[in-house]
Amino acid sequence: MTTAFVARPPAPAALGSPAGPRRVWWLLAAGWAAQVVLRLWLYRYHTGPVANPDEVGYLLAARWMAGGAGADLSGTTFYQAGYALLLVPAFWLTSDPVTAYRLVVVAGTLVAAGAYPVAYVLLRRLRAGRGTALAVAFAVGLSPALMLFAGLALADAILPVVVLGWLIAVHDFAARGSVRAGIAMGGPAAYAMSVHLRGTVILAVTLLTVAVLARRVPRVAVIAALACAVAGAAAGWALNALLQAELYPTGTRDLGGLLLTRLTSLEGQAWALSGAAGQLWYLVAGTWGLAGVGLSGAAVLLARRAAPLAQRVVAGALLLATLGIAYASSAALPDEHRVGNYAYGRYLACVAVAWTLAGMLTLLRGGRPAAARHAAVAAGLLAVTGGVTLWYAGDRLERYAFIAFDFPEVIFLTGEPGAFDLVGASLSALALLACLAGSALLSPRLAGPLAVGVLMLVHGAFAVHLAPRPPTPGRDWLPAPALGGVAVDARVAWRVRLPLAYRVWWTEIERFAGPPPPGACTAVVPPDAAPPEGWAATGEGGVRQGWTSWANRRCG
Repeated sequence: MTTAFVARPPAPAALGSPAGPRRVWWLLAAGWAAQVVLRLWLYRYHTGPVANPDEVGYLLAARWMAGGAGADLSGTTFYQAGYALLLVPAFWLTSDPVTAYRLVVVAGTLVAAGAYPVAYVLLRRLRAGRGTALAVAFAVGLSPALMLFAGLALADAILPVVVLGWLIAVHDFAARGSVRAGIAMGGPAAYAMSVHLRGTVILAVTLLTVAVLARRVPRVAVIAALACAVAGAAAGWALNALLQAELYPTGTRDLGGLLLTRLTSLEGQAWALSGAAGQLWYLVAGTWGLAGVGLSGAAVLLARRAAPLAQRVVAGALLLATLGIAYASSAALPDEHRVGNYAYGRYLACVAVAWTLAGMLTLLRGGRPAAARHAAVAAGLLAVTGGVTLWYAGDRLERYAFIAFDFPEVIFLTGEPGAFDLVGASLSALALLACLAGSALLSPRLAGPLAVGVLMLVHGAFAVHLAPRPPTPGRDWLPAPALGGVAVDARVAWRVRLPLAYRVWWTEIERFAGPPPPGACTAVVPPDAAPPEGWAATGEGGVRQGWTSWANRRCG
């Protein structure tokens, strides 16, 4: 995605040249299978949601759309239907929550591993040789953004692959202006909008891209792109409205109102801009500096009018989507008194893979002086965005809650699982960037294999860092009610109620205040509550778990 990469053909033997297209497809299939196996090994102990309420929100939506029991998720963030729609077949095959979750993990694994062949196609569109594209795509396919979420029921498991496919379509629309390319560009953008609010930014960038290219491509292609985007967005909106009415009967968390407040006040703008800087810092640090190199290369490409139009359009679309997601997601993020409010990587994880690809291409195809300059710019970007984050957040980075799930790459860089060390993570990321850039500064014949080898080593070390430990034998901390009606006291925390709603697959949980509803056989209540007449305490749970349960004697 850099000018140098576009202008120069790939070195004849930089990373080897497979014999032909048929062999390439066999290598892609084998590489995809290898990445699937690695992920399934990493997620072999995943039997239920851990990232709540997000996972539970998607799982309950999928179960309801499959015809199973619903739930009342009112007051929480709205978990959109686009991703949950892909999980519906798991609940057609089984009603058991553990088995269904394992099927969801398999589905996420298959999609996330698909980033390898999709990245290969994108690199070929950007004029990389077959050998270079195969090697770089495989190494980048093991990026943290593709490893962390594939084993969870989260939209983040599929969004990076959706973005890669969208970028291919953007390139084809700008280069060929065909109806097929227009449909291929509008479709993923509309689907992304139905998956997450980040997709709304992608859809907006798509419409802007169509407007910019309207005079350069045939009118029929423009109409096809707009029609597909608008029709898909309307269908997604309708499905989301139906889901919201059913599972969020009294409303969702009002992120739109918070977004408007932030955008119309100086204090809100300071929050949004500093949070966006923190997300960009995480994007660069969590890709070992390569996203910073890619951002630098994209800026150079956009400034050079002689570069191919399709390359410039791809760079511009990716840059706009990245900045838009960082700013909008930060502006809509509630202050939850956690460190992740100020430096967070999950929202930009959907573009992290694309920027890692761009960074590798910039290092490998730019020549020695250009590679050194881009690496220096990446280091500067890391320092500036990190400095803004430190300046705005101040001691809140130490006082506020540190949630390890928010910082897997940072913990890998610092080795500190219980605290946020921005400076330490920055220095470690710069050291890895120096190794990657240093390998690219060697002779052209060795630069490619060494840079890919270094990236593979880093990603391999991260996979080892993610390696799971066997679960502790015995029951977990959640209630395990028997078949029959289940009710939860309104005083019980959502951290208990929502995961329990997924575990109770046979009926929708009732919420109550006062005595339990007569139709319930199990009631989950605060640990200090005393059972009324007709109910017996089970002795389960406790103060530490935040609940206890009662059994209705009428249910036997």
